[in-house]
Amino acid sequence: MTKEALRKKYKQLRRNLTQHEIEAYSISIANQLLKLPIWKSHFYHLFLSIDKHNEVNTDYILNILSGKDKHIVISKSDFKTNKLHNYLLTDNTIIQKNSWGIPEPINGIEIDNAKIDIVFVPLLAFDSKGHRVGYGKGFYDNFLNSCNPSIIKVGLSFFEAEREIEDLQANDVSLDYCVTPKSKYNFQIK
Repeated sequence: MTKEALRKKYKQLRRNLTQHEIEAYSISIANQLLKLPIWKSHFYHLFLSIDKHNEVNTDYILNILSGKDKHIVISKSDFKTNKLHNYLLTDNTIIQKNSWGIPEPINGIEIDNAKIDIVFVPLLAFDSKGHRVGYGKGFYDNFLNSCNPSIIKVGLSFFEAEREIEDLQANDVSLDYCVTPKSKYNFQIK
């Protein structure tokens, strides 16, 4: 399927989820993440969920990261450049929803992309080779392309992999792992 067809399909599938399903699936995803070999790193980039889009509730992952004393990095979106500016999440960080409904830091300590070890990547769909479809603005592809090449990219999805995304582009960044409520996909194994 094409990216546009996948966006349409998965936005509808997400709209059909109940709040109970979102919470149960989000807890299952967090539990699946604990089985991945990613917990020895220091700086973890986590997206904060957009409630109106029925995204994976990352509060459970935030709790895991806090419990493991990891440095948590969150982003602020620049819609003029389609880039993310990343900040260390601390007790003093003030978070506010922007006009798009995205929870973002309004202050904080900016973190260089080269420091980030692991990125939990939002997505609408992904395929069996680790390619992903997001909302189409390119924020995460721009961000991931500016990070250290050794960064580990972990997708989070309520749904299982599609067979193939047909219209990939040169700047699309593939995932290393993707976790669903039922499965762990490892795309590093060829």
